[in-house]
Amino acid sequence: MPDAMRLSPDAMACLMPMHVWVCPKGLIRRVGPTLQKLRPAAPLAGRRFLDVFELRRPRGVHTLDDFAGPEGARLQLAFRSAPCTALKGLIIGLGEGEGALINLSFGISVVEAVATYGLTVGDFAATDLTVEMLYLVEAKSAVMEESKKLNQRLQGARIAAEEQAFTDTLTGLKNRRAMDHVLARLVDERRAFSLMHLDLDFFKDVNDNLGHAAGDHVLQHVARILVEETRGTDTVARAGGDEFVLIFRDLVDMPRLKGIALRIIRRLEEPILFNGEPCRVSASIGTAVSTQYPAAEAAQILHDADMALYASKRAGRARATFAGEPLRRGSDAAGNGDAPLH
Repeated sequence: MPDAMRLSPDAMACLMPMHVWVCPKGLIRRVGPTLQKLRPAAPLAGRRFLDVFELRRPRGVHTLDDFAGPEGARLQLAFRSAPCTALKGLIIGLGEGEGALINLSFGISVVEAVATYGLTVGDFAATDLTVEMLYLVEAKSAVMEESKKLNQRLQGARIAAEEQAFTDTLTGLKNRRAMDHVLARLVDERRAFSLMHLDLDFFKDVNDNLGHAAGDHVLQHVARILVEETRGTDTVARAGGDEFVLIFRDLVDMPRLKGIALRIIRRLEEPILFNGEPCRVSASIGTAVSTQYPAAEAAQILHDADMALYASKRAGRARATFAGEPLRRGSDAAGNGDAPLH
């Protein structure tokens, strides 16, 4: 027996944990522990080598004697049963009557094999470069995971910053910048929409008589009502001070818009308690509908809604007025509005 085969099984397992010792008849005499781990259901020893493995390179070989020699030959093979893991090997003839020794490895498929079979560093020889590669893969995975987490944090921070940039801090509504962004997008997309400009009546009295804390409380209460009276697809923005803008996407039905405006006015006329004191406000509203324009322009729609709003105030406040051609020519808009709600 060659000196190499005089090594104890433990020594062979340590040096070549994926070796196969094949007898001259092609039967497997012994395998390394890692190779056996790949087929835990049944021992590989005693089985015919070419029944267990499909030899892919070199082709046309039917017995080990056809290519096993002392100088060694390279093999490419794979398990015949699933999972059909591909392997690379080096076969060396052991001399007359001793068969051949084949040392196998996973090659570039080692990462997949580790995941498939649950292999660890202990399943490879200490001198195997696979160990270093596994460490590199593990380190790379750790770095990529940390990078992913960092990107997620940065993405979250970016989204939070953008959200903050488009949000009114007092009410939680969209701010003027967000309103301009939404309006410009709707105009560019040529989507039908309506814009409702709302200004609180008697809000200055609340600030003057009860203080700015009461005024802030009223603004927050108004914001909640506006959100409740609109859809999730609509935009509710605080344009500044006690002014609000509501943008209704794909809603241009004027009777329905009038109903929404009147309902908002009614709800805002209900006293708002602050530290036991009633705060009384109302609202004047002006509305412009994009379909009334041959080519909608954001600035024109905002201007016309603003003009309709002040027509509501001139007509006695607590009114809802629609922008129209007579209004843009500068005539009195009171005829476009509703009767006072008081």
